[in-house]
Amino acid sequence: MRIIRAIVAGERDPDVLASLRDVRCHSSVETIRASLVGYNRDEHIFALTQSLELYDFYQKKMLECYRKLEAAISALTIRAEQQLPPLPKSRIKTKQVNAPSFDVRAALYEVLGVDLTQIHDLGPSLALKLIGECGANLRAWPSAKHFTSWLCLVQGNKISGGKLLSSRTSRSSSRAAALLRLAAVTIERSDTALGAFYRRLAARIGKQKAVTATARKIAVLFYNTLRIGMTYRDPGAVAYDEWHRGRVLANLQRHAKTLGYSLAPMRDAECVS
Repeated sequence: MRIIRAIVAGERDPDVLASLRDVRCHSSVETIRASLVGYNRDEHIFALTQSLELYDFYQKKMLECYRKLEAAISALTIRAEQQLPPLPKSRIKTKQVNAPSFDVRAALYEVLGVDLTQIHDLGPSLALKLIGECGANLRAWPSAKHFTSWLCLVQGNKISGGKLLSSRTSRSSSRAAALLRLAAVTIERSDTALGAFYRRLAARIGKQKAVTATARKIAVLFYNTLRIGMTYRDPGAVAYDEWHRGRVLANLQRHAKTLGYSLAPMRDAECVS
């Protein structure tokens, strides 16, 4: 953005413009300088100036929306009558791109009495959008199953004559469901229990179905946090893998017992052979 403003202001020297590159840019100064060498035609500078003015205008309007939103959140009644405990330490170290100008996390905590951002990949902006779509108490849904069914994140079993015809989830235009799917996509590489859950399902049933299943799990955590005040603490990917391994072994032992067998761990010599 600094390079664009400099060009509009009249700077044409490629070396000066390249020195204004953002530190987060992956391209080197030499690459950027080479891309800035050329003919600066008047019509192109005019179009760039118009685009920059539009960008600044929309940024100004977004700031006005953020101020209005902050005032609306501040006017809401705090749900908890007693003194709230201190806000937990934030998991997110850096400010998110296009995040509101005010502290959304603290504002929501004052209104809800719980910190939704403790759920991984549920940042302040995403939590605010979900609250705007679903409400602040979720009383319309008696249980998490009703809530996830409303979001169309559960299997829609179609049965005819006692035979299962299809178990695909229903299509939905719900913006809340789309936000939860977005959170599920970004959790793929995280070293969390939800990330391990996603990777396990993606390897077995494919990424598309894994996104839906992970979005449903995030929706359940979101529901339980708001409805019963649950505090989510991530056990980590290693703990989840160990839990799943224990569950698989328990199922195998139970199945072997019904067939009249018993399972025993292999000795080291047997493992090598």
